[in-house]
Amino acid sequence: MFSSLMWMLQGMLSGSVVWHQGIMGVLMTPSGLLLTVSLASLSRSRVTASAGTSPICDRQTLYFGYNVTGVFMKNWDSLDESGVCSTEKDCEDAYRVCQSLDIPFHQVSYVKEYWHEVFSNLLKEYEKGRTPNPDILCNKHIKFNHFHKYAINTLGADAMATGHYARTSQEDEEVFQQTPTAQPTTLFRDRFEIRNPVRLHKGADLLKDQTFFLSQISQDALRQTLFPLAGLTKEFVKKMAAEAGFHHVLKRKESMGICFIGERNFENFILEYLEPKPGNFVSIEDGTVMGTHKGWFTLTLGQRARIGGQRDAWFVVDKDVTTGDVFVAPTTNHPALFRDTMRTARFHWVTIDPPPELARAQMMECHFRFIHQMPLTPCTVTLNMNGSVWITLSQPVRALTPGQFAVLYKGDECLGSGKIVQLGPSEYTLQRGRDRLVAAAQHKEQQTPEPIS
Repeated sequence: MFSSLMWMLQGMLSGSVVWHQGIMGVLMTPSGLLLTVSLASLSRSRVTASAGTSPICDRQTLYFGYNVTGVFMKNWDSLDESGVCSTEKDCEDAYRVCQSLDIPFHQVSYVKEYWHEVFSNLLKEYEKGRTPNPDILCNKHIKFNHFHKYAINTLGADAMATGHYARTSQEDEEVFQQTPTAQPTTLFRDRFEIRNPVRLHKGADLLKDQTFFLSQISQDALRQTLFPLAGLTKEFVKKMAAEAGFHHVLKRKESMGICFIGERNFENFILEYLEPKPGNFVSIEDGTVMGTHKGWFTLTLGQRARIGGQRDAWFVVDKDVTTGDVFVAPTTNHPALFRDTMRTARFHWVTIDPPPELARAQMMECHFRFIHQMPLTPCTVTLNMNGSVWITLSQPVRALTPGQFAVLYKGDECLGSGKIVQLGPSEYTLQRGRDRLVAAAQHKEQQTPEPIS
């Protein structure tokens, strides 16, 4: 963690490096102060470190010597709800930072790639009744694929740096000694022929830890990525940025909403791309039609359903895309919202292979989450022959949602993730099943004639 900080603290003085991540990236001033901005790429040349750049820099001069290039990514080409093109403002902020630091600045557009590989996927998932996670998909397809290749192949960088709050199992120096290798085509590899995989670990700031969003990235990209914020907290980063005088960046609001699209009125936004498909809100308890909606894709499990004429709150618990019905239940903690089992699509392991324990026994104990920052839940994972997994939780969780990613952890290591494609029965369904069994047993008991004495 400290070595990541050292690289950024001294990286601006000379040498070479590429940097990225929307307006969420990080740069250092020549005096060793950190800044959150939007930049990208890395290549290095050794130079002699000069002493006295800052008190922290004096503690370790090994990571001195990076030439930094700033790169701004444009992935969406539209106005926000207020008619403002926020991308232009983001780009201007990044350019101002690069100017003040006297480093090269580039712009690159992945609007087409984002549309075809992230946004189109998002629309298809909504039409299937699922709720996708565009942030995870954006990291997988854009930042750590197209951008990574641009930094390495076009800009000639040795690695890229990103402002995610995360860390890896390799030291910064190791990043520059890696050579790209083709990924194996088989699920299990000969471990005697393959070097140790790079592992993904939580950052020091657990409240801002972003390994959840990095759970689908490839080994190749992870090997050539630095996380300078690995050992820092958000508050410390903001303090250093303030001391560096980058107040225009500090005034920016926290990044929210759909990745690179921003915070929107979701229903209005999605109806710009999908035709309305009106249907009914139906009570899960008695089948009563409670009201109507504009399309199941405007709703996700667990959210409050806006039903006209209803005094009490109702919540979405299930969807039927064949009929268009959206099932709702009273109260936010209705048992129809709670489940403890799910199946994923083929699971993506950060280290490429499943953990040895799981590969050997086909079962493994670890921890689960499907929403960023939700408490980790103990679980048992069962590996299927096709690479998918069944996950059984130690306790039911509210609003498990198809299309979201099940992300697994072992200690502070993020193991990877898989898209949730099937849910087990809800607590409400199980309870109704138990009630029917009890009623059937009682009925049978009543129908059984008393033995004649």
